[in-house]
Amino acid sequence: MSLIEIKNHLMQVKIATLGSLCAIFKADPEMLRNMLQHWVNKGKVRKCMKKNACGSKCFKCPTLETEFYEWVDGRAGIAIL
Repeated sequence: MSLIEIKNHLMQVKIATLGSLCAIFKADPEMLRNMLQHWVNKGKVRKCMKKNACGSKCFKCPTLETEFYEWVDGRAGIAIL
């Protein structure tokens, strides 16, 4: 897995959960977060966090499924979906 492979995948799918990226690239979540941060810093990817649909604050939803990365090519930051 390389930064270019991650870039190409996100360019194709536009948005992906951290969990799906871990499964596709067979990688550890922390390693992927660090690699994705490269693209976030360049303004090519935006990190998004999904709100809990239930409205509770128990934080039982798995982080890998609520943490999204979106290919934006220029608009960086953190968004709430």
